[in-house]
Amino acid sequence: MILSGHCRVMRWLIGCCLLFGLASAAMAQALPYHADPSAREEVPDLSGVPAIRFLTSADFPPFNYRDETGQLVGFHVDLAKAICTVLDVACTVQAWPWDQVADALASNQGDALLAGLAIDDISAEQFDFSSLYLMLPGRFVARTDEISTFDAAGLAGKKIAVRAGSAHAQFLAANMPTVVAVPFDNEIKALEALRDGQADAYFGDAMRASFWLNENIDCCGFAGEPYFSPRWFGEGFAAAIPAGRGNVRLAINTALARLKRDGKLDELYLRWFPVSFY
Repeated sequence: MILSGHCRVMRWLIGCCLLFGLASAAMAQALPYHADPSAREEVPDLSGVPAIRFLTSADFPPFNYRDETGQLVGFHVDLAKAICTVLDVACTVQAWPWDQVADALASNQGDALLAGLAIDDISAEQFDFSSLYLMLPGRFVARTDEISTFDAAGLAGKKIAVRAGSAHAQFLAANMPTVVAVPFDNEIKALEALRDGQADAYFGDAMRASFWLNENIDCCGFAGEPYFSPRWFGEGFAAAIPAGRGNVRLAINTALARLKRDGKLDELYLRWFPVSFY
């Protein structure tokens, strides 16, 4: 899975998800643009796709998890339903344990997987992938009064809070060796260190930071540009589809392009990520 399991952070993310209905973003929103709505649309043959059986897991908030009532919810659940709606096909979404869901897809228990499966050489041997619909950039966070003057090129000697051992810490070491990386046990502690003046900036997973920023609007905000790096932060999110199911892949790609063109994909994104991490 793209995000590793840190229990405290997981509880924090779930808590943030339950507050989405009350949340409001306080900054201009940049939106994902991985599905190209202007691309020439190939009309899929849906005769062989009367329904799409989506598989997911139930432990990856805010993408797919069970709410306090036990209902399966999340960005991926809403995205699956939106894909089926725009294609006008029947839709099911079934949750599997994470360590079984890829095998379930490979054994034809479903038609597509929306669960943050890493796109790498191993998964590519088993599955095809749709076009990307989301990526998780690395981003700097600064205190509000320093955002307008923030310059990543001028961080030499500055203290940058990071999660210890993270890909983001490694990215800084490899690409910005003159900064002083200050490691913390998790993203929350690193962001709190920035808030409390123990660091000059934070660098890390932009999605996780966006939830913290939603609750600390007066304190801090994203600074500079997002860093998209498949090497360091992964290829991104795409639906995994069993090899040879080109009709399903084309149908999902067509739906993603239509959802982006119609603004529905943006609506879903901001529903679940009220402070955009782009």
